[in-house]
Amino acid sequence: MPEGPELHLASQFVNEACGALVFGGCVEKSSVSRNPEVPFESSAYRISASARGKELRLILSPLPGAQPPQEPLALVFRFGMSGSFQLVPREELPRHAHLRFYTAPPGPQLALCFVDVRRFGHWDLGGKWQPGRGPCVLQEYEQFRENVLRNLADKAFDRPICEALLDQRFFNGIGNYLRAEILYRLKIPPFEKARSVLEALQQRRPSLKLTLSQKIKAKLQNPDLLELCHSVPKEVVQLGGKGYGSESGEEDFAAFRAWLRCYGMPGMSSLQDRHGRTIWFQCPAGRKSRKKKSKATQPSPEDRVEDPSPPSKALSRTRRAKRDLPERTATQLPEGPSLQQDPEVPTVPKKGRRKGRQAASGHRRPRKVKADTPSLDPEGTSAS
Repeated sequence: MPEGPELHLASQFVNEACGALVFGGCVEKSSVSRNPEVPFESSAYRISASARGKELRLILSPLPGAQPPQEPLALVFRFGMSGSFQLVPREELPRHAHLRFYTAPPGPQLALCFVDVRRFGHWDLGGKWQPGRGPCVLQEYEQFRENVLRNLADKAFDRPICEALLDQRFFNGIGNYLRAEILYRLKIPPFEKARSVLEALQQRRPSLKLTLSQKIKAKLQNPDLLELCHSVPKEVVQLGGKGYGSESGEEDFAAFRAWLRCYGMPGMSSLQDRHGRTIWFQCPAGRKSRKKKSKATQPSPEDRVEDPSPPSKALSRTRRAKRDLPERTATQLPEGPSLQQDPEVPTVPKKGRRKGRQAASGHRRPRKVKADTPSLDPEGTSAS
């Protein structure tokens, strides 16, 4: 899913692509989007963008003399799992363009589109950053570092470090692939207690005998976890392109994939955290990673499950015998829906149970019903 670097790159794209363009008319929303309408109309306005953590702000600024008279309007976007901005000819709108801003005539009309295949993205009117989010790891490093170290008593740091790194109150902009890359570089076990990892940074002080250049060199050679939360996202931004994405044919995604050292890479181990999200890491030599299932918990809209846990195993042999069912392996059981699935694709209804076998006399055997018999159908997971 898009993380801090991707939001920052998206804001750069909007400013570079739209800086010389004049937009006009109404802002258009798709009929299937559940996000709010954007009540803005102007004969001539410009669009600019800025990013903070996992949020992007668009500002629509009417030009002098534009009609009707209109105050500037700001929108704040959160990209969910698949949000992005594209600038396309008006007659070539992407299928999932859920918000559209059109350029004013004369000349061929273009459309700046917020494209979101899975529709987990969201926009809010008013332009205020979401309350409770911490300072941006990219652009507010000093405030970010102070906010973490000042609040180590918070219960968020009772959790494993891999889970604490996704808490946007303290690590605004860090997501799944960034946490894997950061922990890998420092060789920190992902399920180490967060407070144990971070408390040591409170006592870290550079020697007073070092010159400024020596202090900078020492930081570059031996960065701590909070410094990497700033520098690793910066590396992704410097790659250019769009950063993390699913379009494997794009050259900028190839550059991003070549940059990865841990996330999804061959030879790395993986486990699922408490929210069912896969954390990638390097297993110590001589030890094998065990796939373990954590208790299912409902993720927040910002941190939706990217790698849902597999469905539960088949019923025990004892229960199978009680129900007089033929033995079936776990792979023969129906699989639950994945949150990776496009919400716009309708779910195929499950077929009903097979009818009981016919007795030798030609009469059907009456079906036995037990109140405590669990269903073989896995529980569905909502993606809304």
